[in-house]
Amino acid sequence: MEKQEKMMVVEDFVEYRLFLVTNEPINPEKLKQTLQQYIEEILAKFAPLLADYIWQNQAFNLKYKSRKGGVPAHIGGRTHFGDNIEDEWFIVYLIQQITKDFPQLAARVEDNDGEFLLIEAADFLPKWLKPENSANRVFFHNGKLCLIPLQPGAGDLPDAASSIDLSQALMLLAAHPEAFTASESIIKAIDRRIKGYPEKIKESYHRAQCFVPAEIASVLRERPQFVSAAVQAFYLRDPIDLKACRTFHHFKPERRVFTLVTFTRCLYAQLSQQRFHPDKRNGYTLPDLSHPKYRAHALGMKLAHGFEILCSKCAVSDRLSTRLPSQSPLWTGFLSNLKKNDFFKGEMEGSVRYCELMKKAEIYFQKSVFKPDSAANLSPGEEILRLLSTLTINIDEMKKEEAHLPPDEDDSWLDLSPDKLEEILQNAAGSKVVATENEEQYNLSEVTNSMKAFMTKVSSHEGAELPWNLVEAPITFDIDSFTSALKKIIGPSPELDSDDLDSEEDFELLNSDEDLDDDQPTSLNTGDLQSLHSYMDVMDRELAHTSVGKSFTKKNLPAKAEESTSEEEMNTEEPDLAPVDVDLNLVTNILESFSSQSGLAGPASNLLQSMGVHLPDNTDQKTDDRSLSH
Repeated sequence: MEKQEKMMVVEDFVEYRLFLVTNEPINPEKLKQTLQQYIEEILAKFAPLLADYIWQNQAFNLKYKSRKGGVPAHIGGRTHFGDNIEDEWFIVYLIQQITKDFPQLAARVEDNDGEFLLIEAADFLPKWLKPENSANRVFFHNGKLCLIPLQPGAGDLPDAASSIDLSQALMLLAAHPEAFTASESIIKAIDRRIKGYPEKIKESYHRAQCFVPAEIASVLRERPQFVSAAVQAFYLRDPIDLKACRTFHHFKPERRVFTLVTFTRCLYAQLSQQRFHPDKRNGYTLPDLSHPKYRAHALGMKLAHGFEILCSKCAVSDRLSTRLPSQSPLWTGFLSNLKKNDFFKGEMEGSVRYCELMKKAEIYFQKSVFKPDSAANLSPGEEILRLLSTLTINIDEMKKEEAHLPPDEDDSWLDLSPDKLEEILQNAAGSKVVATENEEQYNLSEVTNSMKAFMTKVSSHEGAELPWNLVEAPITFDIDSFTSALKKIIGPSPELDSDDLDSEEDFELLNSDEDLDDDQPTSLNTGDLQSLHSYMDVMDRELAHTSVGKSFTKKNLPAKAEESTSEEEMNTEEPDLAPVDVDLNLVTNILESFSSQSGLAGPASNLLQSMGVHLPDNTDQKTDDRSLSH
């Protein structure tokens, strides 16, 4: 048991904490009673969603947490979701709904990566928010995502750029409940991940026929959630586990029947996509691949191995699994809230359906409240053996039911087409309107506008900042600071070249700030600017006759401009000094770089896409390649 807990530490988990938001001081004992009452009401409220939910590893659970250090008393829980990331986002949806239905509670949600909600909305975060000051700033309150800023107009927020105390953050939420709602773009980024719940739960399931021993079929009818533990046991098997499957002691192959099993899509993919050949000694043989029931045989064989591995690690125990749920002080309030929320759907107490729902409620209560508090719970294998000892298994009745089983659900979702992958990537990056091939119109001026906006952005030592909004107002330009910096670069005399300096000391002296008098003007005079222009003209003339100069596309001067050219300019006889068409050269070089990528990722496409410009595929190049191949 201890080894299993150590292994689970490295797995993916999500941790959630619910705090009472109030301005009034509360007695610790009264606070504990209040929070425990909230636990009962929350679990009863969401019982219809959670009682039948199939978790990958652990269930959503809540328990009272006493005050510890700077963390006040609260309701907390942790769920290891393993490979099924949808479990994590379903919990985010639950937390959002809890704070909506119980406005006196504010919630924090983190996982093993930290503030994963901020990671999800990283493209839309304010510039002041950094990893070192993000702790205790993100909450769900009143069903809304809240982000506590550094210095809003309230005046009672911390001035330092460090993280704030949890107690201080809760006080701010209590004092200004509507003041900290996150920006719309951040909210949309999170809503995109939890959109569709709770209806999305049904879409995440997959039902398929499996040829399994009658004992497994009976267990899954009573406890469908055991399919998760069995799949995980098979998926994470090792050679020692497979030794127990050389001879099946608990699930004999000759007692197999067809039954319909409900998986999550993640569990079904883990089970179906693994290639596995059973030991010939255990009797689990598979028909030919062409057999119409081959998939049911393969799935059932793998499930049987998973159940056998679970049960082989334990024996039937005489000890109680834990206390009975009815022995918990929370059970009475929980059951009362279930009845208030019509969990039993008006069924008469003592009826068959009422007993089934009561059994679900007890199991749900034990997993969500009881189990986190007790270290003496039974392992899945022990629970399965305990359940088998109480079940009555009628194989003949199961054989008759085989003829009425519904067919397998379509599993084409396992095959990911390029179009589907593109859609997933676009949804992950944000909703974008994709035009059809006939409607696509690409304006190359967007390329030049984006690059100009990128070049005018002010960046820092932390990296380049990309212009998300191309129509935003241009940044201000301080001409005095620019000319002062330029004068430092070119030195006190424009005619002085670095080669004319006698020593390195003179060169360092020239570039130091000590030589500049504070009373000296900070702008270039007319002579300095003329000298600078003359340098540029000489440079242009020298480069014009080189391959570098000839590689640029020049502007076509209009007729009137050519006629108005002065006689002095005509005598220069320098046709190569026509002004360079900057926009055309920029677009040409970008397109050549994009074309050389051959549809793969590269600097041109990455830079343009990060600025919101999406170029079409180079269909002309593909056509030329096909023609050359013929």
